[in-house]
Amino acid sequence: MKNVVISGSGLYTPTEIITNDELVNSFNHYVDQFNAEHVEAIARGDVTALAHSSSEFIEKASGIKARHVLHKEGILDTAIMRPIFARRSAEQMPEMVEMALDAAREAMAQANKTAADIDLIICAASNMQRPYPALAIELQQLLGASGYAFDMNVACSSATFAISNAVNAIRGETAKVVLVVNPEFASPQVNYRSRDSHFIFGDVCTATIIEAEDSCTSDNAWRINSMRLKTEFSNNIRCDVGYTEHCLPTDPLVPFFKQEGRKVFKELLPIVADVILSEMASAQVAPEQLKRLWLHQANINMNIFAVKKILGRDPLPEEAPLVLDTYANTASAGSIIAFHKYKTGLVAGDHAILCSFGAGYSVGCLMLQKC
Repeated sequence: MKNVVISGSGLYTPTEIITNDELVNSFNHYVDQFNAEHVEAIARGDVTALAHSSSEFIEKASGIKARHVLHKEGILDTAIMRPIFARRSAEQMPEMVEMALDAAREAMAQANKTAADIDLIICAASNMQRPYPALAIELQQLLGASGYAFDMNVACSSATFAISNAVNAIRGETAKVVLVVNPEFASPQVNYRSRDSHFIFGDVCTATIIEAEDSCTSDNAWRINSMRLKTEFSNNIRCDVGYTEHCLPTDPLVPFFKQEGRKVFKELLPIVADVILSEMASAQVAPEQLKRLWLHQANINMNIFAVKKILGRDPLPEEAPLVLDTYANTASAGSIIAFHKYKTGLVAGDHAILCSFGAGYSVGCLMLQKC
């Protein structure tokens, strides 16, 4: 079977940042306004008073200290509490394509590849700015690549599932060099009036180049030795936005991300651990052989739980690097950010795991080895 590698990675990080303190100050001001406007209804029991948030609560619950966003304007304004940006025309690239273009160029440079080398582009993310024409095809045109391109969505597991598709395309000889991009424009899906979720997401884009090992000229490539994908249906992480919404009664909460956090922790993590441990056993890789785990960056407590289950002990910081503190949850891009930033310092033959998990429930696990 043909050996396939990740030969390059790229990262686009928006320049605007929102700290926990900024977010909390805005949210608490909104809470005070809401409670003041509903004093009598709250006293009657008709309306539930809202509770303040705090930076300490956010950091303890998630590990998040700040997040990058494409459009900061409006998010902290208690009269708006959403990002403000103009709709782009059909002649202008949407934000997701613009981010992807930047991340793609870095990944291509790392892999020593040009647009002429790329014959498949996969745009994989938790949400798309439009259903068609595919964002991947627009990116293909802007880069000047040939072949074919498509969009795909497996929520927060989109990146690892897309890389798996890229591996299969190369082994099936329908592509030679694949560009996978994960533009996560997540900030518009956040309900900034919800104490439980107003802090969760940030915006970012990652990219990877996937190719056959015999064509690779990169000096920091990772062989994809094996893959394991799994899905089980659950409503505990959900997004209901779709093309039928204009036909239905308007619900102001429909556009927002929804999550039953405690249920997700209890139900999803055993699935994640089982997928990873099963793939390690199949690949005959023992826990002590793992040098690095690049896991989905959703919640620090979830990551610590998963790594302890896999290693059988507390991890060293460099073994399971976290980027949650400055990037927050970036959906499908999170594990790739960790990979991009912390893939150096290892030697040929070292084993590692790249794994993402999320709505579905979905889990994508890649067993990697340094070339």
